[in-house]
Amino acid sequence: MMFWRSVVGKLWFTILLLVSVVLLVLTFLLLQSFEQFHTEHAEQELLNHANLMASFLADEEMDEAAFQMSQTIAETYGAKSVIVFEDEEFWYTSHEDIEEIPLSFFIENPELSQVLTTRESAVTQGDYTVTSRDEHDEVMIVGVPVDFTSGEEGAIYLYQPLTVVEEASNQTKQIIYVSAGVAIILTTIFAFFLTTRITAPLRRMRKASLEVAKGNFDAKVPIQTKDEIGLLAIAFNRMARTLHTNLHALSQEKEQLSRILSSMADGVITLDRNGKVMVTNPPAREFIDAWRYDSKAPHGEYPSVLHDLYCKVVQNEREEVAEVMIQGRSWVILMTPLYDNHDVRGAVAVVRDMTEERQHDKLRKDFIANVSHELRTPISMLQGYSEAIVDDIASSDDEKKEFAQIIHDESLRIGRLVNEFLDLARMEAGYIRLEKEPIDVEAFVTKIKRKFQVVAKEQQIELQAYSQHLPKPLIADSDRLEQVVTNLIDNAIRHTYNNGKVYFHIEGTDKNVIIEVVDTGVGIPEADLPFVFERFYKTDKARTRGNAGTGLGLAIVKNLVEAHHGKVAVRSKMNEGTTFTVTLPYETERGLSE
Repeated sequence: MMFWRSVVGKLWFTILLLVSVVLLVLTFLLLQSFEQFHTEHAEQELLNHANLMASFLADEEMDEAAFQMSQTIAETYGAKSVIVFEDEEFWYTSHEDIEEIPLSFFIENPELSQVLTTRESAVTQGDYTVTSRDEHDEVMIVGVPVDFTSGEEGAIYLYQPLTVVEEASNQTKQIIYVSAGVAIILTTIFAFFLTTRITAPLRRMRKASLEVAKGNFDAKVPIQTKDEIGLLAIAFNRMARTLHTNLHALSQEKEQLSRILSSMADGVITLDRNGKVMVTNPPAREFIDAWRYDSKAPHGEYPSVLHDLYCKVVQNEREEVAEVMIQGRSWVILMTPLYDNHDVRGAVAVVRDMTEERQHDKLRKDFIANVSHELRTPISMLQGYSEAIVDDIASSDDEKKEFAQIIHDESLRIGRLVNEFLDLARMEAGYIRLEKEPIDVEAFVTKIKRKFQVVAKEQQIELQAYSQHLPKPLIADSDRLEQVVTNLIDNAIRHTYNNGKVYFHIEGTDKNVIIEVVDTGVGIPEADLPFVFERFYKTDKARTRGNAGTGLGLAIVKNLVEAHHGKVAVRSKMNEGTTFTVTLPYETERGLSE
């Protein structure tokens, strides 16, 4: 069945069918033509022999020799003759194998009888009954008139069976049938060879097309001829090269687009005309995963806000914006319709994490409120005590000295607040200069311990400070690093009750220097841990010893550590203590950090 479905089978069958039909029609026409030719040829020969016998009998005397010659002529052709005179009949059997036809048949036959009456030649074919066997034989009979030398008129009838004509026709049929069979066989071989020659390039082209479909664009069709198949092979090779070029360009463009989408900070989501998500980039997948975790949705589901926003986009045919809160983060979705001519065929959504922007807005508002709050108390105290002195409310020198001391302390407090705020502003803006140099860790730890030893004793807190030998020298800004440790130890002392302990130590690993400040104080609430390094953050004043500070110390610590390309982290448990860990590289890039 596969053979008949192939091009070879179809072409071979078509050519064979066409040649067979032509040979069939030609054979039929040839058989008809040759049968007619043999019949006419036999009639003409019988007629010629009859005329020859008639002319011989008309010229010779009617003796035995004349009839003998007529017999010889008839036997030569294989026929039988009947000579009829005007007054009487004369039978002459010229061929013993041919049955005799009664004279009455010639006299009574309308066509043959006219030879005696009208003196015209006649030719006929027909059946006659053999008297002895009662059988019908088909014979061909010719009759010609004869004028004898004696003055009598008569006729000569010459006849023979049609089997002679049929034998000649059968021989011709055999030749035609054999020729037709040989022609069909040769046509079959030639058609199969021709179709194979024609389809061989097509098979090679099919093989090459399968290779191209697999991605092997180096496959080529050999060009062997200059005909249509050769032109088709040239076109195929050109198509393969063009396809390779276009696919390569498309692949590069797709890879470039994929890299652009992957490197985008914003999430990108593409939806089809049914609102189904088709393409996402890593930030978009992060948004979707966060939504699934927050809503406990199974894998494969997408945020309902995308579907609702898509319906609005399709309905209004314009971009739409929505904002959702997921896992405490603020996400803004901007969806724009995609058009196919005039119809909306989908949409593209840009998802942006606006948490930092919202936090920055909140920090800006909190900053103004905190600065106003921090400055209002000391300014009010400065104003009140200065008015008391001006209005002579303080009657004694001791009272005046006390009021002046309060004014001095509050002015120092305002100065510290302003200096810390300026330092923090410069750090966050990147305008900070680090004077890096090798630091003697042991001397540094001793200096810090001496600095806080008196304060710790006054607060009845045990301060322990020690260091380990570092495998590499620590290169950093000693003043800035002292500021970091000072802020951390000061916080630890203020948040530790009497008889508590504060540990400060420095140790080294293969890659980093670890500085830890550990206290056994009240700890930090778990909900406040993510915000301890923000500006103006303060714990509950009831948990501190005395002054709660300005709330800028830890923010300054974070900025100074990051300026050294390090990290700071905090761990704490309520009523168990707090641990601040600073991780610094041994050596950072020298130079300015501004």
